[in-house]
Amino acid sequence: MPGLYFTSAPNKEELYAVGDRVEVLCDHERKGDRVHDWLEGTVVQVDPKMLAIQFQENVYLTDGWMVPDRVLWCPKTSTHIRHPVRRKRRIRSRPNKNEQS
Repeated sequence: MPGLYFTSAPNKEELYAVGDRVEVLCDHERKGDRVHDWLEGTVVQVDPKMLAIQFQENVYLTDGWMVPDRVLWCPKTSTHIRHPVRRKRRIRSRPNKNEQS
């Protein structure tokens, strides 16, 4: 049986793990309309080169077909996958009770 030869050691540190929340730039439905934007999903499988991400919304391939089971497969190195961006909420200032108007 031939041996396996690597030019470098396999990467043990993974960027994503099963259960991680991620955002994917893809075609999906929003309020009944089809849009191309970031959508949050959950990593359900991690392979050596690919990630399976499941969504709560319908997602579509670039040729228009809806993805079965809402599970989209993406290469790990894709620029269309990212960890969720935390959006800061703007706090409205309220008048202080002690201040007189």
